[in-house]
Amino acid sequence: MSDTNKSGWAVFSNGDFRLFGAARFLTGLAYQMQAVAIGWYVYDLTRSALALGLVGLAGFLPAILSALVSGHVADVYERRVVGAAAFGLQALASFGLLAYALSGADAVWPIYALVVVVGTARAFANPALQALLPTLVPASLFGSAIAWNASLWQTASVMGPALGGLLYALGAKVVFAAAGTSFALASLSVALIRHRPAPVTERPAITWAALSAGIHYIRSQPVVLGAISLDLFAVLFGGATALLPIYAGSVLHVGPLGLGLLRSMPAAGAVTMAVLLAYRPLRRHAGIRMLRAVMVFGLATVAFGLSTSLLLSMACLFVTGAADMISVYVRQSFVQGETPDAMRGRVAAVNTVFIGASNELGEFESGLLAAAVGAVPAVVLGGVATVGIAFLWARLFPALQARDRLLTGN
Repeated sequence: MSDTNKSGWAVFSNGDFRLFGAARFLTGLAYQMQAVAIGWYVYDLTRSALALGLVGLAGFLPAILSALVSGHVADVYERRVVGAAAFGLQALASFGLLAYALSGADAVWPIYALVVVVGTARAFANPALQALLPTLVPASLFGSAIAWNASLWQTASVMGPALGGLLYALGAKVVFAAAGTSFALASLSVALIRHRPAPVTERPAITWAALSAGIHYIRSQPVVLGAISLDLFAVLFGGATALLPIYAGSVLHVGPLGLGLLRSMPAAGAVTMAVLLAYRPLRRHAGIRMLRAVMVFGLATVAFGLSTSLLLSMACLFVTGAADMISVYVRQSFVQGETPDAMRGRVAAVNTVFIGASNELGEFESGLLAAAVGAVPAVVLGGVATVGIAFLWARLFPALQARDRLLTGN
């Protein structure tokens, strides 16, 4: 077995990483199952598209409003404890949704309130877990750990919606019970991690300077700033996910079954690439490979926009997922591996907001542009813009283009 293959498997010899990976998979599964159930449940109660939009807003706003505080908490308190507590709170919220479904009530505001609780807990879990991962494995295995971590999440993203839809046939309460159980098991998995960092001897005061230190750090690091902002704008302009229902219905004429196939392709491509990167981590030319991956993402988006064949469209979306995974892999390696441990939580919190904003705003941007010029021109223009952004970022951030290794210490 080659050294690269050994490094891919060596990550799983680490018991703490196995527990971390189990929590990552279980929470991904719970998020996806619960998102399907909440969407259908709210629509059953209201028959309102606006009500569905408010579900997304209720889940996303806590990440923005608590970003600075959640990052500070991840840097001041033990991240394992923060993550376990956050997953435990999400389990309680899921069981709250179960209780509400069992009650038979038809008001929608309690659902929004519980979604806010889930979003708030997730806002604290993400930076804590992102900052914890680099401390669990040696630097030589960090690239493989990033890839395996991403593949577990993407696998859950493929399985979760299908499982949620299948269980919903038995009722929303079954999905909420399954999600709550998954969150509870994830909380237990994180709590069992044996890694114990050195205690923080001095906890900095909660001041604006302390809370905003992550923002200032990112601004001072051209490679990290370039990677985060590149991913932000690439997804903002190049995401075609929001328009897939239009393509399935009016362009490809494949109906809901075809829509399901289209939606699964980016995640399938991401999982495939993540597994490849776990076995063969990027060793050299990290910056230029990230830029090239974004260009491929844009070109594949253009090809998808122009396609009138289901198979070709599926292939294009598979490529976008694989290319995006390379970008995520490099960005996460910079953000989690490059940042000093004392600031990882605050930097991870800012990174979470940037990437979350790109997904939410990207869907909004795609919808607005499609309403103005049509779905096909909107997707094609978005793909062209993404390629242009990659060329522009190569000039604006020469340090990113010139970056060779994922971690400067290697």
